[in-house]
Amino acid sequence: MSDQSPSRVRALGTRWLGVGLATLIAVVTLGLGVTGRLTLYISPESVWFACAAAVVTLAGAIWSCTLPLGEEGDHGHDHGHDHGETTDAADDAHPAPRSSRRTLAVVGAVTGGVVATGVVAAALVLPPASLSVELAMSRAGEQSTLFAGADTVALGVADTSTFGVGDWASVFATATNTTAYDGAAVKLIGFVTPENSDGDGVNLTRLVITHCVIDAQTAALPVAVDPGDYKTGQWVEVTGTVKADADGDLHIEPTDVVAIDEPGDPYEY
Repeated sequence: MSDQSPSRVRALGTRWLGVGLATLIAVVTLGLGVTGRLTLYISPESVWFACAAAVVTLAGAIWSCTLPLGEEGDHGHDHGHDHGETTDAADDAHPAPRSSRRTLAVVGAVTGGVVATGVVAAALVLPPASLSVELAMSRAGEQSTLFAGADTVALGVADTSTFGVGDWASVFATATNTTAYDGAAVKLIGFVTPENSDGDGVNLTRLVITHCVIDAQTAALPVAVDPGDYKTGQWVEVTGTVKADADGDLHIEPTDVVAIDEPGDPYEY
């Protein structure tokens, strides 16, 4: 009985780290999908795929519960008596290194299991939330390939009335004929961030994601408002026009700025 107890514990641990955690992640995914909050983590186009994968995972988890405990560790090898004697001989020849490897393997498995369990538990306990303003500000200076070349494709053919913060960020960054956009009407939603470290300017900022929050990139547009009017992170709706200054740089000249709550879908795609 004492020989079977460690094996049973290992089997339970293996099943938890595999099927158990996968099941919890699938449940969280489906819950977020049903409540419409999954878009806080992935793009809307990927929601159906994630939910379908979660359903398949749950089906596989239910099926796996029909297997005897520890059956998933059986690879169909014949572990006969002779094989065991060979292993014992090898253990006798190199007892210390094998013991060290086993210890390291156990420590690694336990550590990984604790970390993985903590991550999944956090997903269950913590409410879903959008990426922070601080993250957007930290990525504001990064060179982004997300917007590169978009202005070249859209120039002269796109309806700028449909542009979001990300589209205009592409134009502001890459347009060579800025006067072509001078006077264009805009109505945009984003949050306030400082234009520079001195705090003497204001940006209208939005995080843009392609597939999921891991690839989130910052799009920011300078807005001609008093920096003291809005605190960093405040969501606003800006109505106004695009203006080109004497140097040819573009900014937004607002006619109306309204403070709003964070929208249900805080990202652009």
